[in-house]
Amino acid sequence: MFGLIPFKKYGVKSTGDSFEDFITGFFNDDFFSKTTAIGNFTADIKETSNEYILQADLPGVNKEDINIEYRNNYLTISAKRNEVINEDHNNYIRRERHYGEVSRSFYVDNIDRNLIRAKFENGELYVTLPKINKIIDSGSRIEIE
Repeated sequence: MFGLIPFKKYGVKSTGDSFEDFITGFFNDDFFSKTTAIGNFTADIKETSNEYILQADLPGVNKEDINIEYRNNYLTISAKRNEVINEDHNNYIRRERHYGEVSRSFYVDNIDRNLIRAKFENGELYVTLPKINKIIDSGSRIEIE
């Protein structure tokens, strides 16, 4: 239901044809923000026969501000971002601060929790989750009647 209504930051988006709507939409747009959504980050999960590999994009986050937990078959990744941009001029034109926390949980079972590994470099987090029962799927085609 909510996918049918165009929402902006603080309510329903105006869909008029006026010049004012154009200017308001341009300056209130989140185009210049660094993250895709508040409280969210992008992640990809790939499955192989021996393990799951999760890749998460966490730009602007320091390694020390990332927390990874595996509990009750849920892998939870949370991170804090505290970034300050200063342009040192006498009469500065711009000073920006970005603060926030993001967290996501993924249901992944059949994992050997003692062998989970994580690596973070250049704003990308890689988590390797080895499987307990290795599944080798030879696959077989099923004919349709």
